[in-house]
Amino acid sequence: MELREIKTFKAVATLLNFNRAAEALNCVQSTVSAQIKALEEDFGVPLFDRLGKRVFLTEAGQLLLRYAEKMLALEDEILVQVSGKEEPCGLLSVRAPQTIGTYYLPGVIEVFNKRFPQISLDISSCAFHALQQELKSGITDVAFLLTDMISSQELKSEVLGIERLMIVAHPKHELAARSVVRTEDLKRQTLLLPKHDCSYKMVFEQILSAKKVRATVIEYNSIEAIKQCVLRGLGITLLPESALQTEIEQKRLLPLPYSEGPLETAILMIWHKDKWISPALKCFMDAARTLIGKLTGGHQS
Repeated sequence: MELREIKTFKAVATLLNFNRAAEALNCVQSTVSAQIKALEEDFGVPLFDRLGKRVFLTEAGQLLLRYAEKMLALEDEILVQVSGKEEPCGLLSVRAPQTIGTYYLPGVIEVFNKRFPQISLDISSCAFHALQQELKSGITDVAFLLTDMISSQELKSEVLGIERLMIVAHPKHELAARSVVRTEDLKRQTLLLPKHDCSYKMVFEQILSAKKVRATVIEYNSIEAIKQCVLRGLGITLLPESALQTEIEQKRLLPLPYSEGPLETAILMIWHKDKWISPALKCFMDAARTLIGKLTGGHQS
């Protein structure tokens, strides 16, 4: 595997067209095809599905694209850092659940962009099962999770704040009129829950299981979609307060007086113990510490 092959792969993966990639790289199409074939032979898996004249990334190709972007950004960063002639550039890869990405990170990005305008950001939702390997390999620089702790000797974590969790329903939902809602009252209710918004969903499901409460669960990848369903009276949901603040203030959603007391989760910032904290990454992490701590009522340590 050579860096020029990685550059060729990224061009094809971006344009999804071998001819257009050849034009962009100022070479002939046969050269592009040969380099992609060499990569596929090196990895032993196809990187593209070819359906007629159309080209699609395979699952392996999608994974390689993330590494390719990181490798090429690192090449740019090395050239700038060693020469010392230009403003820092490169790519930071950040993983975060939807709640943090939507309601907390925009302020962090605003601060970061003012300091490092030439550094790109790749921000996507977290997949907890793959997160440790991504942080170890360097494909992900820093991650955020809604969970109280992580059990890994390879990772460092820092509590940035505490997020309150709320069970909410449409004001006309049958549970909305109750002075107290017990876990048993959720039996046979429809629960709309986020699929990948980290561990608080699992904790809530454990509470239901301990009480032997079975409910109809609808999982969504989108928090906004969940809220829209609840606003239509299709069920109830458990979400972080920051994701519900507007709808509650407008009285479009009503917090239920849950008998188990206040539910909450920590907001963790996570990175690999051996990770080199570049000035740009330090800036991003410091901004997250300050802004998330402020929004959640103070930095936690």
